[in-house]
Amino acid sequence: MSSIAITRILAPRWTAALCGSLAVTLGDVSAGAQGPHDLLTTSIETALVEERLVGATWALVTPEGTTTGAAGLNDASRQRPMSPDDRVQVGSVAKTLVATGVLALVTRGRVDLDAPVARYLPNVLIDNRWEPESPLRVRHLLDHTGGLDDARMWQVFSLRADPDAPLRDGLTHPGGTLRLRHRPGERFSYSNTGYLLLGMLIETVTGTRYERWLDAELLAPLGMTRSTFAFVTQTGPEADPTLAMGHFDPKSTSAAVPIHVRPASQFTTTAADMARFASFLMGDGVVDGRTLVDGNLLRGMSVATTTEAAQGGLAAGYALGLARRDRHGVVGRCHLGNIGTFRSAICLYPEQQRAFFVAFNSDPEDGRFDRVDALLVDALGLTSPALQSVQAPAVDLTEWEGFYRVRPSRFEQFAYLDELAGVTRVRWDGEELHLEPLAGSARALTPIGGRLFRAPDRREATHVLLRTSEGTPVVSDGLRTLERVNAVSVWGLWLNAAVGALALVYLLVVGAFRSVMALRRGEWRNEPLRWPVLCLMLLVIAPGLYLTQSFLAIGDPTLANVAMAVLSGVLPAALLLGAVQRVRAGVGTLRARLDLGAIAGLLQWYVVLAAWGLAPLVLWR
Repeated sequence: MSSIAITRILAPRWTAALCGSLAVTLGDVSAGAQGPHDLLTTSIETALVEERLVGATWALVTPEGTTTGAAGLNDASRQRPMSPDDRVQVGSVAKTLVATGVLALVTRGRVDLDAPVARYLPNVLIDNRWEPESPLRVRHLLDHTGGLDDARMWQVFSLRADPDAPLRDGLTHPGGTLRLRHRPGERFSYSNTGYLLLGMLIETVTGTRYERWLDAELLAPLGMTRSTFAFVTQTGPEADPTLAMGHFDPKSTSAAVPIHVRPASQFTTTAADMARFASFLMGDGVVDGRTLVDGNLLRGMSVATTTEAAQGGLAAGYALGLARRDRHGVVGRCHLGNIGTFRSAICLYPEQQRAFFVAFNSDPEDGRFDRVDALLVDALGLTSPALQSVQAPAVDLTEWEGFYRVRPSRFEQFAYLDELAGVTRVRWDGEELHLEPLAGSARALTPIGGRLFRAPDRREATHVLLRTSEGTPVVSDGLRTLERVNAVSVWGLWLNAAVGALALVYLLVVGAFRSVMALRRGEWRNEPLRWPVLCLMLLVIAPGLYLTQSFLAIGDPTLANVAMAVLSGVLPAALLLGAVQRVRAGVGTLRARLDLGAIAGLLQWYVVLAAWGLAPLVLWR
């Protein structure tokens, strides 16, 4: 999506915005904190402008107390400055709170972390070919290691979601089954669907809506009085004027809309409330003399235990609602979130009793949000851990060279794209292990002993080398698993796509030119390629219909989506009809053979796309 320079928005009210960036003290803060905090606010203001972001609100937690701050605009259309007291949405950071709620139920003995999910959700159909030895467990949902697909387009990009609908309605279409792609517990693969199941689990165990239970049993004891799991928006009869407006870019505002998988991302809060939450997570789990969450469970957040990467000695990973994150020279327990119009992050450094939370009310594709994270880390005055030194690897790294693909793909609906473009070449040069993705930046990893490696901008091990039970080489960073594949399959898929793309170009250029000329001469009926060309031309034009709708409706059966589904559905029939007409018109010329070759080339690509579920293109299923 395009972004417009935020300077044009901020310029008329620059002074007012700076003056409106207030710092609110929520605890005992040293008298000298005001100066550094003003400097931080100014630095973040500068970052917002240069990164074309709209506004931000944040909280810093230190042993001396808590401070909050804000910069930029709450609503670009009204030029209203952001305040530290403004409410924000956090996207997937909601998962950390939902996970904490589940851990509270575990602490009370009402949920068993290692119990099969089927014990609590017997009516959810799960296709798990590893049962009964390896059932899908509650812990796997919390850790994103269940092997579940992340989500379908209709589950996260829809304007038809109802905030009061049963959670089951957002799980699958009627009669649908959840399929596990790998053995439960073995590998991390982020899943919004998994946290939807956790919301359903909370409702089954407590007998009440998960939003109400978490508000009463988690947020209220923590004093998070301005936070809620209920749906909150900026418009309508129950609009909340304190909720910052979301932005696609600096001028395109968007009010909050419901989402089908709401336990995965629906949460409204303030910086002050998130500071309270961060402090609780770094504590012993006791609130007002009562154990809300067992301290051992809190300490286990971000400590992966079941995955092959963890068992291979890699500390990096995700567990119980938080990820171990090595950034900006420090290692913390973090969770990031984004919903298209908001982006947020929470990071804890329990050993130093420090934390930060930040939320932005815009989410442009090219925004460097890490820049603000770095400013907050610097403001916390954190101590960097020792740098793990270079050591010789314990294995023959030439055995790990070759082509790799992500296993499993995060979005099953678009797994073909990962198979085609998500290829990484692994190469050992005698000193460093090079990861060279087809799309993205290459990385050179330094061996630090055994099978562990470290990226140059990290303090500790970032990757581990493994083998599957079948002996296939694997490279994992704890949050993504690359598995070596046969080079023939890589080149085969690339060749298939290349032939299909060339055929497409031929039909759109040569075929279209001939069809237009035939139409001008009144000989349209004599052009064998007319129907394939007409169908393809309409397929090229149809995406323009997406400009008439919100991208939040990309998973709904809109006019644009229906047009794409229909046209892509009739394309093979049009191609076959063109082949028949080409044969009838004669195949003795070079042009005729090129026509048939193009039709065959595009058809073979279509067959592969259909096998991967991308043809016909139906985004609402």
